[in-house]
Amino acid sequence: MDFLFSVIIPVYNGEKFIAEAIRSALRQVDVNVEVIVIDDGSIDNTQKIVDGFHENIVFHLRANAGVSSARNFGASIAKGEFLAFLDADDVWAEDKLKIQKEKLLSGYDIVLYK
Repeated sequence: MDFLFSVIIPVYNGEKFIAEAIRSALRQVDVNVEVIVIDDGSIDNTQKIVDGFHENIVFHLRANAGVSSARNFGASIAKGEFLAFLDADDVWAEDKLKIQKEKLLSGYDIVLYK
C-alpha cells in the first residue's frame, strides 16, 4: 500500500531557511510527497525562493493570520492521506517519512518522530 504525505510548511519571512526546509521534504525516500508552502504574508524574498524550485510545489500567499491559520489552510487543501507538518526553519532526515509510513502500515494511527 502506498499513499501520499502532504507536507505542509507554513512560513513568514523565512527567506533564510525555506529552501533547505523544502529540499529536506523533497529528499524523503520511499514515500510520495506533496509539498504545500503557505506564506503567511511575508515581506521578504520567500516567494521568490519558493518559485525557484522546479518541482511541483503548491504555494499560497495569504494575509498574515498566524502560523496556526497557515497550517489549517494547508491541511484544508492537502490531497494526501496523511499530513506532515514541517516548520520553515527546520529540516528532516531523509528517512523521516519512511519510518512514519512503516509505523502507519503496521497499525499505528499517529506517529511522532524524534
